[in-house]
Amino acid sequence: MTPAGEPSPGRADRDTRNSALTLALTLPGDTVLYLLLPLHAAVFGVTLPEAGLLLAANRLVRIAGYGWIARVYAERGPRAACTVAAAAAALATTGYAVLSGVWALLAARLLWGLAYAAMNIAVQALPTARAEGAERRSGWSRSIVAAGPMIGLAGGALLAEWAGPRAVFLALGLVSLPAILFAARLPVAPEGRAGAGPRFSLPGALDLWAFTFGLAMDGIFIIGLAVLAAEALPQGATLAAGGALALRYAAEILLSPLAGRLAGQWGARRALVLLSLGSAGGLLLLGLGGALLWVGALGTVLLRAIVQPLAGPIVAAENPGGARVPALARQATWRDIGAGAGPLLAGILFPLLPALLVYGGAAAMLAAASLAVRRRGG
Repeated sequence: MTPAGEPSPGRADRDTRNSALTLALTLPGDTVLYLLLPLHAAVFGVTLPEAGLLLAANRLVRIAGYGWIARVYAERGPRAACTVAAAAAALATTGYAVLSGVWALLAARLLWGLAYAAMNIAVQALPTARAEGAERRSGWSRSIVAAGPMIGLAGGALLAEWAGPRAVFLALGLVSLPAILFAARLPVAPEGRAGAGPRFSLPGALDLWAFTFGLAMDGIFIIGLAVLAAEALPQGATLAAGGALALRYAAEILLSPLAGRLAGQWGARRALVLLSLGSAGGLLLLGLGGALLWVGALGTVLLRAIVQPLAGPIVAAENPGGARVPALARQATWRDIGAGAGPLLAGILFPLLPALLVYGGAAAMLAAASLAVRRRGG
């Protein structure tokens, strides 16, 4: 039986699949830019510091614009929001192939950031539109999304060696065009006007967890993983860094569906707390060095992939009706803030402090934030 206001199980699955494919086809343009822009900054007519600004710009505009995008999504509906977003993402990716200079590329990055915000809301809101099976759908949705960047990183690195970085983004721009067709299959009906409230409010426990997870796992850990890979293969640092990023997405493809099964057995909240504590333990092992370093790196990559899909269903369950989309957008904003601060902190702290202090501090923060989520309503 389908509860009032919720889609049927089949429709929920189709909407989840189409939203995931929309993002999977467009996300490689952003992921590959992180690999190629710092290595070929001169080809794009920018300096290395300007490349860093460009890579951060899409996240900064999302932090400022998530609330507005959430309102547009809620009032116009997933189909309208994501069709425009998919077209904008294809345009931005093609821009990386033909534009030069920091200002032109900055416009493309800002466009991509707002487009991603709409598609990211969809891949969290549509799997949770029906409460039954939300954890399962969130898990395999994340697996589909991760396939795009993993394939893009592998293919983009090879194509860049043969044809140069510009050709890579021209190809990825073409690859992203079918995303418009998948977006056009999403529901037309809007979620309804989001409730009014302060644009910025005190974060709850789940918001603080999202910030800390972004800081530790999307920022400090990912930067550290690339550094570790480069140190292990100093003669092939570029391939090592690309391989490390690809490993992250491969783990999500394989393990994200497991999150749904664990949530079904333990409950989504308990699973998130336990797996986040395990991730904190992996970070601590990274700081200890030696053989434990590689155990910690592998364990953290695997646990991070399982944790990823769990927060959305918890947020959706605690914010039913019109509050669901704004709550998901708020949590995404806090994670973006943490993920943006993480690389900055890593760049400052790693040259100054022992790795044990950096990773140990990140582990302690993540453990504390995870324990705070134990109580419902956080």
